[in-house]
Amino acid sequence: MGTKLKVALIGNPNTGKTSVFNVLTGLNQQVGNYPGITVDKKEGSCQLSEKVSAKIMDLPGTYSLNASSLDENVAVNVLLDKKDVNYPDVIVVVCDVANLKRNLLLFTQIKELGVPVVLAINMVDNMEKKGISLDIPKLEEELKTRIVLISARKKMGIEALKESILSFKELSLEPCLDALRFAPEYFQALEKRSSEQLKYVAWIKRTQEIYFQQKKEEQLHDFFAHEVDSVAALKRFQQKETILRYQFINNTLKEAFSVDTAKATGIRERLDRILVHKFWGYIIFFMILLLVFQAIYDWSSYPMDAIDALFAWMSEKSKIILPSGPLVDLITEGIIPGVGGVVIFIPQIAFLFFFIAMLEESGYMSRVVFLMDRTMRKFGLSGKSVVPLISGTACAIPAVMAARNIENWKERLITILVVPFTTCSARLPVYLIIISLVIPEEKIGGVISYQGLTMLVLYILGFVSAVGGAWLLNKLLKIKNISYFVIEMPDYKVPLFKNVLITVLDKTKAFVFDAGKIILAISVVLWGLASFGPNENFNNAATIITEKYPSLTEEEKEHRIASYQLEHSFIGYAGKAIEPVVAPLGYDWKIGIGVISSFAAREVFVGTLATIYSIDGDNEDTIKNKMAAEIHPVTGKPLYNLASGISLLLFYAFAMQCMSTLAIVKRETNSWKWPMLQFFVMSGFAYIIALIAYQLLI
Repeated sequence: MGTKLKVALIGNPNTGKTSVFNVLTGLNQQVGNYPGITVDKKEGSCQLSEKVSAKIMDLPGTYSLNASSLDENVAVNVLLDKKDVNYPDVIVVVCDVANLKRNLLLFTQIKELGVPVVLAINMVDNMEKKGISLDIPKLEEELKTRIVLISARKKMGIEALKESILSFKELSLEPCLDALRFAPEYFQALEKRSSEQLKYVAWIKRTQEIYFQQKKEEQLHDFFAHEVDSVAALKRFQQKETILRYQFINNTLKEAFSVDTAKATGIRERLDRILVHKFWGYIIFFMILLLVFQAIYDWSSYPMDAIDALFAWMSEKSKIILPSGPLVDLITEGIIPGVGGVVIFIPQIAFLFFFIAMLEESGYMSRVVFLMDRTMRKFGLSGKSVVPLISGTACAIPAVMAARNIENWKERLITILVVPFTTCSARLPVYLIIISLVIPEEKIGGVISYQGLTMLVLYILGFVSAVGGAWLLNKLLKIKNISYFVIEMPDYKVPLFKNVLITVLDKTKAFVFDAGKIILAISVVLWGLASFGPNENFNNAATIITEKYPSLTEEEKEHRIASYQLEHSFIGYAGKAIEPVVAPLGYDWKIGIGVISSFAAREVFVGTLATIYSIDGDNEDTIKNKMAAEIHPVTGKPLYNLASGISLLLFYAFAMQCMSTLAIVKRETNSWKWPMLQFFVMSGFAYIIALIAYQLLI
């Protein structure tokens, strides 16, 4: 049995750390959460040699060990606790060659933790273009470690990195400098009071406890040795430490790092002048969004049609091949249509994640954050809020967690509360099928389709609702608010296809499996409620219909019996009970059931209707055709018309229909007050807007 090392990857954001992780681990990755906390945890395995493999841990990006957010705190804690099962044998610090000065601050801190450290300087393929030259022997001498030059995007230097990891026992454990020399008596006293062998580890642990365990001011004097008896004094110590580290880094780079700007040939500045322009920047951003949404429709229609037809065929064939009975009915009328109602949307969702990953990989998304900061400030948010809001287009759950990077509590709370307004992928199934039913397929000028434009409007509506809600909350919430916005502009890069592919696979898989569990369970329950009834009307449906309509053909009679049974089933009575509430919105009792069931998760709406209509009608037809053929029982016109369709779209644009999001908001705010406020305010607002829209359009 070979040896397995534990390797931690750490670095500043935008240093290409995740690209290094992907190159080392390939597809041998697992995504989860750290124990007791919902921060993304990525692990993977890597074969370093014939006998030695490694568990690679991709820690959350951090600028220093002086963590100020929960993500950074998680990364720091893994490196401080020797009893933790994830405590690494060796740490790889990933730096960007173009931002060495800032990146080395974290490196010099980690060098004092008493763990072997390898410094991987990434993106070296850009050195010549930027006119950068490095004196590696000098750097290794000053930093007291082994340096590996790599380009994760071009897979340069990866074997050398593996060899350096393998020989980690040869690495020096000596720190680069004594950064705590500004207060030797204090740190010696602290070291004596702590069980830690290294005074720097004791110092970092103490500061983390102060910030994240919320020690009271009066406890600090006893907590520390002396002198530091307030958070302000603690921060002054951290500033002195940082100054000493930067003095050391400046002196080191002065001798080992040089940039000849005359040789630089980059076009970054020229692109930035256009992409973050206060007018053209917004125009380009919205044009890119329109292109993305139109591509989602045009490119995904063929695989969608194929998946739709496949599930309809599977349902019908299963009925023919398998012996008849309740179990087969459950499979053909409950499970297959319900799951198929979600699987069909994999192409669109995969394309959405593909484009988001491409924009992030290229470096453009950071420009969008910078561009939007000025606008965000007017609504009580910061530029950092744009990341959760854009992430919310994929899923509100990671987006709410992404708000942890916002240090100010008021901005963070507002961001958490308004993120569910942004159009998440769970809304896509509903939007796609309703738009395809009620919006014409024609194109403006033969280029811009009405359907793609409607989708863009819905996304803009979600974003406008989010910032509008933020503005209102900023006025209502009486919380002190002082914050600063700092963002790094990464270089423009050609997106690495492997990284994009891994992102698309991870996020699509998470969507399908997370939603699939809920939908499967609800499909089974719905099938049961629709397949049984509380009285004789359900059991004697065939006799009642035969006596009432003796002249019907066999096919017409079967369809009429199925409809009669559905109407007198448990779900039929439940739908009838809520019909007075949903009728003013233009919905019948079947849509009402779909709306109610989708309060668990929005995407359940389509699966619910797929289940109901499969029980109600011909299995060979697709869900879209069945919905298009539905007739309103009162008006006698198509049920899914422009008025009811717009009403449904607006209801789903605003309603809080995701139990998982409510749970994560409760966890992030540590209170049921805020998720309950979200639920009632958003859902009530959605009902009113949908009601107004239907009454105006009908």
